[in-house]
Amino acid sequence: MASARSAARPDRSAPAPRAPAARSRPVAAAGRGRRTAGIRWDRVGRVALLMVLAFILFLYVGPAKTYVATLKESSARSTEVQRLAGENQRLRERRAALRDPAVLEAEARRLGMVRPGERPYILDDLPGPRPAR
Repeated sequence: MASARSAARPDRSAPAPRAPAARSRPVAAAGRGRRTAGIRWDRVGRVALLMVLAFILFLYVGPAKTYVATLKESSARSTEVQRLAGENQRLRERRAALRDPAVLEAEARRLGMVRPGERPYILDDLPGPRPAR
């Protein structure tokens, strides 16, 4: 019986014949080993995304420049409006002051006007102001 059992069971001491393995391309671990020939789609995707991002940024450059220029112009216009508002207030005060007859007469005399019946005198060749010592 020993012989029947040994015939049914393969001999473990002798190696079993193997079928010839098909030669396959070695698989390189990520980042190590040999580079494989071909297109690296992960890098192509990254480059494409970077190009899209750069294009989107390029599209924002024009409006951003316009926005900054508009802010500067707005600031300049605001300063001009403040200046004109101050000048307007000064002119309103001047108009109110000229409603007083005494101020109006003083202003007219400063401009060289005289009342009817008055004799105007014009003095020429007057000495200038003395130099300070």
